[in-house]
Formats: sequence, structure tokens, C-alpha cells
Amino acid sequence: MDNLKGQGKPLPADYFSGDLFQHFQKIAKDAGFKPHWLKLQHAIRDELKDITEKYTNGQKDGLQFRVTKLNEKIMEYNKSCPPPMQKGTVRLETIEAASQRW
Repeated sequence: MDNLKGQGKPLPADYFSGDLFQHFQKIAKDAGFKPHWLKLQHAIRDELKDITEKYTNGQKDGLQFRVTKLNEKIMEYNKSCPPPMQKGTVRLETIEAASQRW
């Protein structure tokens, strides 16, 4: 803890003004931290892309199980993301449209 960046220097004045949560978000973003819901969003998008490719190529074995697991991830995502960004679950029949939304 002795070799921290900025050790011994005073904190900037903007650290003491405004909302504490906004400051936390700014510091976390500057440090490269990604919220859990954003990581989930990327994982869901990648899984949707893979399922869509297999569905359009006619490889439908096991896809319904994968869609069920994907919907569980979507539910977890909806619990942790901001309300305007929440999305509905997907069905195998509408997987292509869902892939475009994500």
C-alpha cells in the first residue's frame, strides 16, 4: 500500500462535490471495472449469436435447453441492470429477432 498512485497528494476538489455514487461510478469506470449486468449482457449477446447461427443452419438438437439456460441469464440480467435496459425472455421461434435486439 506504500506505492499507490497519487500517494501523499491531496484529493481533487470534485471528489467532495456532488453525489457519492456518481463519484464511485466515475472512479470504477476509470479503473476499468465493469458492472456485473454489463458482463451478463455481453455473455447473453454472444450466446444468442451462437444459438441463432445453429438454428439458421438447421442444427436444432439441444437448442431448447440452451434457450432455457439463456432465459435464466436474462432474468438475472434484468434483476441487476437499470430498468430502462431490461429486456424480455426469448423463444427459439423468435431467436433471430432477439439476437438483433441484443
